[in-house]
Amino acid sequence: MLCSSAVLLTATACGSGDDSSASGGDDKTITWWHNSNNEPGKGYYEQVAEDFEKDHPGIDVEVVAMAHEDMVDKLEAAFQSGDLPDVYMERGGGELADHVEAGLVRDLSEDASEEIGKINSGTLAGWQVDGKTYALPYSVGVVGFWYNKDLFAKAGIDQPPATMEELSADVEKLKGAGITPVSVGAGDKWPAAHYWYYTALRSCEQDVLEDAVTSLDFSDPCFVKAGEALEGFVEDQPFNPGFLTTPAQEGATSASGLLATGQVAMELQGHWEPGVMQGLTEDEKGLGDKTGWFPFPAVEGGKGDPEAALGGGDAWAVAETAPDAATDLVKYLLSDEVQQGFAKNDMGLPTNPAATDSVSDPALAGLIQVRDSAPFVQLYFDTAFGTSVGNAMNDAVALLFAGEATPQEIVDETQEAADQEK
Repeated sequence: MLCSSAVLLTATACGSGDDSSASGGDDKTITWWHNSNNEPGKGYYEQVAEDFEKDHPGIDVEVVAMAHEDMVDKLEAAFQSGDLPDVYMERGGGELADHVEAGLVRDLSEDASEEIGKINSGTLAGWQVDGKTYALPYSVGVVGFWYNKDLFAKAGIDQPPATMEELSADVEKLKGAGITPVSVGAGDKWPAAHYWYYTALRSCEQDVLEDAVTSLDFSDPCFVKAGEALEGFVEDQPFNPGFLTTPAQEGATSASGLLATGQVAMELQGHWEPGVMQGLTEDEKGLGDKTGWFPFPAVEGGKGDPEAALGGGDAWAVAETAPDAATDLVKYLLSDEVQQGFAKNDMGLPTNPAATDSVSDPALAGLIQVRDSAPFVQLYFDTAFGTSVGNAMNDAVALLFAGEATPQEIVDETQEAADQEK
C-alpha cells in the first residue's frame, strides 16, 4: 500500500534516505524507518522524534526516511538477515504472520493495551496473530480513483462512472478532449496489480475471497472473470505513454506526479495520494480543491458487493531485539497529539478516533466514512496471501498490462506459487 515490494507497503513517499542502517546497536538509540519522504510528512516525523527525545532524556531516535520502494527492498533484506530497524512499518496479513513465526516482531498486546483499546477491532484484526497484537495500525484506508474535477468537466463528464462500461465511455470522452485519461505506475507493479485485486473483489463473492486466504485455492471461475474485465479495460488504452516503466510516486513524471500536475485525469491509488501529490507540486498543494474521488466501478455480471472496498494500511511494529524505549515510541506515534498532527498534514487516515476531525482535506476526510461503512474491506491481496503468492500474482498482472499474459495465466501463476506454500 502509503505506496504496499517484493510487495506493496501502503503509504506515501518519494525520494531516498541518507542512512538505512538497521539496528541502532544500543539501548539508548532507536532506529525508525518510514517512507514519508516528502514534505510535510518528512518534516513532521522529524519533529515527532525531537519531541519524543525531549520527553525521554538520553534516548536518540535515528529517523530514516526513504522512498517507498527503497524501504520495501531494504525491509525485505532486513527480514532475511534478521537485522531489523527497531521501529518499522508492518502491513499485516500473511506477511506479519511470517514475521511472527520467525520471531522477528514483538508482541505489543500488554505493553500497548491502552493504545490498542482506542483502535476499532475490525481495523486492528489485520495486525493480530492468534489473538495477539504485533503492530499498531496508524493509517488505514481504501483504494479508489482520484481524479481532477476540472479535467472531468472539460471532457463533459458530469458524474463519476459506476460501472466498468461507464468508465470505458469516460476514457473515450477524455481522449476526445485531448486529455490522457489515466496514469498508472506499472513500473512498480503493485499499482497495476490493484486493478486485478479490484476486478476480483467485484467479480467474486466475499466468502470465495475469504476462503482463498486460508485455502490458497484460486479455482473459482470468478478469478478468471476478473482478469477478463481488466483485460478489456487495458485494451481501451487509457494509460499514460510509457506506463509500463512509469514509477508509482517518485517525481513529477511518476503516476502520482502526472495526476498532481494536471497531465492526466485520474489514477487508481490509496488513501495516501493527497499527501503524495502535495509533495510533488511546487506549491505543495497537489490538486487542491480540484481533487475528487470515486470507488472502483462494478463489473458486469460480477458477484461481489459493489460497495465492498479494497484497502489496508500501515502499522508501527517493534523488532523483537529493539530496546524497550522503542515500544514507548510506537505508543507515542498512536497518541492523540501525534495522530492529530498526522491527520492535519493529510498523511493518511488516522486510526485513533481523536484525530478523525483533524483531517483537513475534504476528499480524504470522506474516505473515513467510506472505510467505516463498507460492508467488507478486502486486505490488499499481496498482503493477505503473503509475499511469495503476492509476488507471483503481481508479476502476472504486470505481464497482462504488457499484453504478455492472459487472464487464465494470472490464475495459473498465482496457483502455482500458492501450491508451493501448502
